[in-house]
Amino acid sequence: MQSKNKRAPDTHERAHIAAIKEMDCGVCGAAGPSDAHELKQGQWFTAIPLCKDCHQGSFNGIHGQQRIWKVLKKDELSVLNETIERVVYG
Repeated sequence: MQSKNKRAPDTHERAHIAAIKEMDCGVCGAAGPSDAHELKQGQWFTAIPLCKDCHQGSFNGIHGQQRIWKVLKKDELSVLNETIERVVYG
């Protein structure tokens, strides 16, 4: 049995995640495809596009030391804001 936070994405959420994964990295701009990093697990529309390094890299990654994030003065909310703008307005 799945918990409420671990439910599978519905049709619209899957389409959104697929679109996010096609985007360039929201931090460094590396060409997609990207990983879809959710700001809060299970809230699919809070996903942001991150390259492997900005996502899981030990130095630059959001799950690591976040060095590039700090240099570029970005955080998850600023990248989410830019991602929403790119999704809505291209």
